[in-house]
Amino acid sequence: MTGPGPPTTTVAGVAGRRVVHVTTTDISLALLLGPQLRAFAAAGMEVVGASAPGPFVASLTDSGIRHEALRHATRSVAVGQDALALVELVRLLRRIRPDIVHTHNPKPGLYGRIAARLARVPVVVNTIHGLYATDTDPRLRRMVVYGLERAVSVCSQAELVQNEEDVAVLRRLRVPERKLVLLGNGVDLKRFTPSADADAVTRARGVLGVTPDQVVVGMVGRLVWQKGLRELFAAADRLRRRAPEVVIVVVGPSDPEKADALGPEDIAAGRALGNVVFLGERDDVEQLYGGFDIFVLPSYREGFPRSAMEAAACGVPVIATDVRGCRQAVDHGVTGLLVPVHDAGALAGAIEDLARNGPRRAAMGRAGRAKAEAEFDEDRIVDRTLAVYERLLAAAGR
Repeated sequence: MTGPGPPTTTVAGVAGRRVVHVTTTDISLALLLGPQLRAFAAAGMEVVGASAPGPFVASLTDSGIRHEALRHATRSVAVGQDALALVELVRLLRRIRPDIVHTHNPKPGLYGRIAARLARVPVVVNTIHGLYATDTDPRLRRMVVYGLERAVSVCSQAELVQNEEDVAVLRRLRVPERKLVLLGNGVDLKRFTPSADADAVTRARGVLGVTPDQVVVGMVGRLVWQKGLRELFAAADRLRRRAPEVVIVVVGPSDPEKADALGPEDIAAGRALGNVVFLGERDDVEQLYGGFDIFVLPSYREGFPRSAMEAAACGVPVIATDVRGCRQAVDHGVTGLLVPVHDAGALAGAIEDLARNGPRRAAMGRAGRAKAEAEFDEDRIVDRTLAVYERLLAAAGR
């Protein structure tokens, strides 16, 4: 897997500095942040990842990223474990004395910022990949999530926000403007690119197990109901009769730690529809996108979905729900279509419309690639982050 190109920002102010990135799991460090971490290392920084240990630690180490295990980090709802993870992280930070702590994900974003302040780390940065509540959520959930975010933001000097809608929420919560940075999100545009020739498409469709006359609607994501799989299965059931040429291909790992994870019986029920295929977790998704005619993401909640950006970068039109994050990844009617959340009928209708209109799919795919080049370049995310590091280190006298 290749990472972003060399940083284009001035890096003299970060060279030799130690930065610790804190996430829940090692898969987040390796797959979601890996290219950025390698770019920070190329800028001369000593990069450390802190998370629960797991199978992706070896790939981090192989790429020169040191890993520190947080034994009590968990994705489950476990307040006691979170408190132990906070204590564990404070001890780690006091031992290795980083110049910067950069936190990610909802839970490490909370206890990680607190731990960094308790350990007297000079610079604390948090990335908000998507606030864990939206304006459509119940009032109690919003009060808890927004209240915690506002309270813990006092521990950081910068809040890097991927989504402009979340910036507006944080302003309403009176997070100081000086801390807010609209970061955006990006992918590796050299890795995710339209298939160069027909042979590559044929190979990809061979891996997917589909015939040339079938229309492939692909989804890449964790197997949890929040990703809209219930609606996708219901849409597939309708399409069996209305558009039998459509086959749904779901790519992604199970996520048993989550309360809404699909079980084996749920996957079996999806397969029983006859037009749904499960490929499981894959490390060649950039090739599989070449076999997709349409990409679909019917999520209930997103921050700024990488899979939708990857599909757009590969020239695949995207059908997604009209929620925060998806609205930024898809230009409705131009690069894809947005449908109401929880609406299997609308989802089936959008899939059917594009499945029967090859020229429109092709036009949307070209527009999606252009949007990716203009807005989803991961190199820009690296540059913006390094610029924040430099500014805050200088302000801290480092």
